[in-house]
Amino acid sequence: MQTQISNAKSVFITGASSGLGRQMAIEFAKRGYRLALTARRLDVLQELQAELGLPESKLFVAALDVTDEVAVTRVLSEAQAFFGVLDIVIANAGIGHHGRVGKLAFSKVRDTVNTNVIGFMATVDAAVHCFAAQGHGHLVGISSVAAFRGMPAGGVYGASKSAVTAYLQALRAEARGSNMLVTTLSPGFIDTPINRGAKSRPFVIPVEKGGRLLVDLIEKRVECATVPRWPWALVARLIAVLPTAVIARFQ
Repeated sequence: MQTQISNAKSVFITGASSGLGRQMAIEFAKRGYRLALTARRLDVLQELQAELGLPESKLFVAALDVTDEVAVTRVLSEAQAFFGVLDIVIANAGIGHHGRVGKLAFSKVRDTVNTNVIGFMATVDAAVHCFAAQGHGHLVGISSVAAFRGMPAGGVYGASKSAVTAYLQALRAEARGSNMLVTTLSPGFIDTPINRGAKSRPFVIPVEKGGRLLVDLIEKRVECATVPRWPWALVARLIAVLPTAVIARFQ
């Protein structure tokens, strides 16, 4: 595959076919980035490709199931070869099954962990190898304010996002002094399919605003941030210290 040469930065996004991944792709395209977009459904990605209207030299599209670690390494390497360099890798793919412990079908528990934890770690691992080979890179992991506290009916999702946060904390320490930047972004309620079935969505914001805020923070090269910063920077930390008796009422 021929390497494409450009001064524009390149960004690789998993889970780009819907929700935050799709909106970040739209936002990055507006800002002139070269895009490597991946998701399980190639047909939906191709619809997004047509919508973006980018020249072939600025857009790489591939089907990818992040739970297949061999495929993750292969597709990321193909994107790196296509653009010559991957400046930013965003580990975004995730699913959001909710239900009480012992009542949520365990197949859904397994699917959540496989995608949100194993698939995320596979993406991070491949990105680290990519950045080591090219000498620099910016890794972005999409966590959640749900990582701050396990909530009723949100145990497996919160646990999966806690794993994302902890894994990136470890990597950030390991990468200190290198040319790899590690960013953890923790969205609150942003209007996407993953949370539209929730009974309550406090402080929800439109997906267009959410995508813009995410890309703004990535461009600012922050290490950690809630999205939006206010009120979640305060609310998430408050929830983390509330007594269990209070948390139990959120059912």
